[in-house]
Amino acid sequence: MKIDSVAASSALQLPVYRQIYQRYRDSIAAGHLLPGDRVASVRALAAELNLARGTVEAAYQMLIAEGYLLPRGPAGTVVSPHLSALPSAGEPPAAAPPLEPLLHNGERPLPLQMGLPALDAFPRKAWTRLAGRALRESGLDGLVYPDARGHGALRSAIAGYLGVSRGIACSASQVFICAGYQACLDLICRSLMRQGDECWFEDPGYFQARRFLHSAGARLVPVPVDAHGLDVDQGLERAPQARFAVVTPTHQSPLGVTLSLPRRQQLLRWAAQQQSWIIEDDYDSEYRYHGRPIPALKSLDNHGRVLYTGTFSKVLTPGIRLAYLVVPQELVGLFTRMIDTAQNHCPQLWQATAATFIDTGHFAKHLRKMRVLYAQRRAWLVEALHATLAGQLQVDIQAGGMHVVGRLAEGIDDRQVAYSARLIGLAVQPLSAWYLAAPPQRALLMGFTNVRDASEAQHLAQRLGEICRDRHVFPAAFASQPAPAGRS
Repeated sequence: MKIDSVAASSALQLPVYRQIYQRYRDSIAAGHLLPGDRVASVRALAAELNLARGTVEAAYQMLIAEGYLLPRGPAGTVVSPHLSALPSAGEPPAAAPPLEPLLHNGERPLPLQMGLPALDAFPRKAWTRLAGRALRESGLDGLVYPDARGHGALRSAIAGYLGVSRGIACSASQVFICAGYQACLDLICRSLMRQGDECWFEDPGYFQARRFLHSAGARLVPVPVDAHGLDVDQGLERAPQARFAVVTPTHQSPLGVTLSLPRRQQLLRWAAQQQSWIIEDDYDSEYRYHGRPIPALKSLDNHGRVLYTGTFSKVLTPGIRLAYLVVPQELVGLFTRMIDTAQNHCPQLWQATAATFIDTGHFAKHLRKMRVLYAQRRAWLVEALHATLAGQLQVDIQAGGMHVVGRLAEGIDDRQVAYSARLIGLAVQPLSAWYLAAPPQRALLMGFTNVRDASEAQHLAQRLGEICRDRHVFPAAFASQPAPAGRS
């Protein structure tokens, strides 16, 4: 091998000794230097390249340590005779497969994104003050391994809150703190589910829960949803012996309808007779704008068949990753053993802060403020949509929730509209993507909680209107359709 083939360059970013090391390695990999070939001595190469001997010595020591070179004393240094063919470090690595886009990527949310509370209305000052106090008062308790079931004060506060606001009689021992709703599902699956268990699932239903349960080994049985919620008769016809049913009875996700009382009673009777489990996802029950709050399905459960889940992601902020699961008393031991082996823990600081936030009345005050604020923000968006998209989109007004459903005119592809909206920075979702088996309805799902004023609502509606005028998305015939009647 010629000396100039490893000539170092100070213009490269790598240190000179690393350049020498790399070029020797590349030459060996390319077959220019074969096992047993003698290489230049340290002194000779240093003189040839006009480098300090220490620089060349450092490169040789790396090559010797990694087995590329073998020193033989007075006989000189040779390429190790034990080397096999190596990939050249100079060749570009194979391109990595493209990553699937993340549902939650840590970036600021786009306008009309679902599932988020009003981030501008988060009680930051009160929360920061209480967090600072919790940190100062934590002492040694804040340094040890935390209780796997969750912070005791928070579990007690949640039990008290549920008894008053949701009609659920439970003790703190029945409450388990989890790192989000999917962590609640994970704990349930680890504790109760067997591979291949049939599970009723609302159709349409929350797609993240659908994906998780499928990956956990459940055999999902899609059950249609109508104006009265989950069609229990259809569930009984399709899978009468299912072991699970996942429901969102207060505000069905995503249609927003409420499970009627007769169907609640029918569902509970089925679960008691079959010894099946009902997973109640009560994700945003705090937000109801018309009529009296509806008690949780769990409040009617006299046979201990309902596993109740709730979350602070919708009422405070998703960044704190706090959710909770309430299990029947006879399952406390089983779930305690399972959560003790799971990596399902929330930051102790946020748990302690949330407990104080509830106990000192800040939580109830915040909920009252948000109900008024969300009712106003929903009205702004609905009025703007009706004014701008008359004849092309009609909004369903439900009693509660954090998003609206905008029904599209006949023949309009909601997936295409959602895709086009995403290209201009709007996070609307197509309703049809939430279906599993039932014939999909075409509508747009739009969050209104972060629409800050009427002018912003009008601006967002106008941007959607620009998509509506795209002839590739909306046939010309829709322009002549009559405007829908207004709703309050």
